[in-house]
Amino acid sequence: MRKQLNKTLATAIFAALSTTAIAASSAPSFDVNELDAKIAPCADFNGFVNAKWVAANPIPSDRTRWGAFDQLREHSLQTQRAIVEAAALGANKAEAGSIQQKIGWFYRSGMAEGAIEKAGLAPVKPEIAKIDALKTPADIAAYINDSSSRGQNGLFAIFTSPDFKNSKIQIAYVAQGGIGLPTSEYYTKPDYAELRAAYQAHVARVLELAGDKPDAAKKAAEQVLAFETRLAKASLAPVELRKPENQYHFVTLAEADKASPNFSWTKFFVAQHADIQGGFSLSQPGFFAEVDKMIADVPAGEWRTYLRFHAIDSASPYLSKPFAEAHFAFYNKTLNGQKEQEPRWKRVLSTINDAMGMALGQLYVEKTFPPESKKRALELVNNVSAALKTRIENLDWMSEATKQKALEKWSTFLPKIGYPDKWREWSGLEVKADDYYANVLAASKFNYDYEIAKAGKPTDRLEWGMTPQTVNAYYNPTDNTINFPAAILQPPFFDANADDAINYGGIGAVIGHEATHGYDDEGSQFDAQGNNANWWTKEDREKFDARTAKLVAQFDGYEPLPGKHVNGQLTLGENIADLGGINVAYDALQMALKQSPAEAAKKIDGYTPQQRFFLNFARIWRGSILPKRQEVLLNADPHAPAKYRAIGAPSNMPAFAQAFSCKAGDAMVRGADTQVKIW
Repeated sequence: MRKQLNKTLATAIFAALSTTAIAASSAPSFDVNELDAKIAPCADFNGFVNAKWVAANPIPSDRTRWGAFDQLREHSLQTQRAIVEAAALGANKAEAGSIQQKIGWFYRSGMAEGAIEKAGLAPVKPEIAKIDALKTPADIAAYINDSSSRGQNGLFAIFTSPDFKNSKIQIAYVAQGGIGLPTSEYYTKPDYAELRAAYQAHVARVLELAGDKPDAAKKAAEQVLAFETRLAKASLAPVELRKPENQYHFVTLAEADKASPNFSWTKFFVAQHADIQGGFSLSQPGFFAEVDKMIADVPAGEWRTYLRFHAIDSASPYLSKPFAEAHFAFYNKTLNGQKEQEPRWKRVLSTINDAMGMALGQLYVEKTFPPESKKRALELVNNVSAALKTRIENLDWMSEATKQKALEKWSTFLPKIGYPDKWREWSGLEVKADDYYANVLAASKFNYDYEIAKAGKPTDRLEWGMTPQTVNAYYNPTDNTINFPAAILQPPFFDANADDAINYGGIGAVIGHEATHGYDDEGSQFDAQGNNANWWTKEDREKFDARTAKLVAQFDGYEPLPGKHVNGQLTLGENIADLGGINVAYDALQMALKQSPAEAAKKIDGYTPQQRFFLNFARIWRGSILPKRQEVLLNADPHAPAKYRAIGAPSNMPAFAQAFSCKAGDAMVRGADTQVKIW
């Protein structure tokens, strides 16, 4: 579950009421035998609900984490595999140019290991030749323009999104990038000296595979690390990037060109065929000022080394085994602790999801998500939304003026369920049956052209930023939409045959979470129309900040690894959404129980509806994670570790303490001075 501020962040939850999900209803909606009676719920609710399951379900060797989300993703992948394998078998006889044919050929080309091994580095050699020809700063700038126009620029990101000040129109955004390690601190902190050395060794290994002599590769790797360190020092940290003022910096072309004497943004956008309507967002000016200096003062040879390495490295997952294995060895194994590489079908399927995800989603929905599922999910959304409205109206710390603005925003929420009402057109994408890397390149350009063509056009609130087969959900503040892909609408989040408590504790909390993102530390800075505007009184904002500061302190105190704490500021938005979401969902459950007194008074397996609500909330966060992967996420991910999400919000709720008869002093009962109440 996440908030999405632009298409690149839209770089984490839900086979809807599918025939498959409904048929598999013989299992209990919540298995109380999984509860650990040796752990008191008031001492460690996550342990009480999830410890036995975690002990019995170790992390698979080809993964870095395993839990409720991962199980659903595995289920989605298996469904997708059946779809793409059937498409591959029937591709030659499929309708010419159909998505079935394109997906079938794409998958077939990715599974053709013999042809990929035979090709070796050959697919990347044309790009290497372009890079080797760069001699001057003007050449380097021209290459950046050209590679970007093909969707291949790794130096910085370019995408379209609603204008922060006029959300009805899409504009172009450019944002920092260019580094191979997770965040800027990996290049500077002593803690990561070993990882820097490992990354440098990886760079050398890749260049040796490409034909460099060992000594030359070692020297080149030193240059790449130095180059990226300079970029990293000019980059903002993830916690700073969460601030809207660091995501949006509108400039005219003339202003941008004046600030970048060595890189013409006018020429850049001409090469992109983009309509920028007089300006664009140069989102992190400090980073781009440094890039401009580097174009002038870094020798062309070092630019060639940097660009050459990244051209090969980014292509490595689609090349022969030596390259793919080198890529896995550093990014998956060394950096994240993954023991074994995923089977090839999963890797190829991941590529198809990146390249043609929405087309695959169209086939996925036909197989798994009947139209009536949309209607039933929307009923839950409406119930939780009504509870949110009531909670806003009854806030005791917010003035009437700000409440009216909050309710205005609530009234413009647009929920989107399952899949888009209109599917994207794929007729311009040429896919070959026997050339995997050519297909990757073609899709990259096709998708980039589709994205950049939106610049200057009206914002389409009905467009989706996630595919239906994605196990996730998101809120987008710039169009004020809450979005629930088909793949998250299944147990443990939603079960058509379960009691209300289970569904409100699962998908209800997710719905509330996404809606509350509209009022978190970032979402609260966008108004009902999706514009970055202040709709708060000064006094109300100060009260809000004081309350959220307590939540920052709560999560700062969690220590998932020895000496490594959660960053409460980085994870604040998600933690606000968890707290608001579970409160709103609990309210919605109470309203539902009032309509059904018999259910309200009924215990299932010895547990009341209130208890089952919290049991399922904790269950959706069950899981374990490898230490190396956890450390990367602590530095870069705006989501707190799952085990703290299971306990963080409930520990602030008197309703939880009442449900389980917890007492003051219990770990799951926060004292009056630390208890957090926001929405």
